[in-house]
Amino acid sequence: MISEPGDPSGSPDSGVVVEDEQDVPLDTEGLRTTAARALEFLGVPAAAGLSVTLVDPEQMAELKQQALGVHAATDVLSFPMDSLDDPMPGPLVLGDIVVCPAVAARQAAALGHSMDDEMSQLLVHGILHVLGWDHDDAASERAMRANERRVLSAVSSERTL
Repeated sequence: MISEPGDPSGSPDSGVVVEDEQDVPLDTEGLRTTAARALEFLGVPAAAGLSVTLVDPEQMAELKQQALGVHAATDVLSFPMDSLDDPMPGPLVLGDIVVCPAVAARQAAALGHSMDDEMSQLLVHGILHVLGWDHDDAASERAMRANERRVLSAVSSERTL
């Protein structure tokens, strides 16, 4: 199947790589596909590189300490690299997203939804961050959350087909 721009069908040739360095059982291929579909829906070139790493709470706390000066596990951290508006020479590398499934599992249980839904939301949230979205104030948070819902809706509707 050939995808049209904005079609979240994903591509096996996407530049998304998922590394699993933790113990919570997950469908890493499903996460890779979700990321690829989200990127395609957002109009990101299929060859753009994106690294997704799944880590345990201690690894996440160490990363958050290094990045933000706070030693505490969090659900997702994003580390943007190249900008779509001004990419560096060579291959486009969006950046790295690090997700802690153990934290995601606690959040999913507390919110009353599935682990798959929580992981998809965190992944899309991280993708939007590497693409330059942020939530520094109430207005930007509303805009980012609305965009998350739009992307998740498109990706979710494609998963059910």
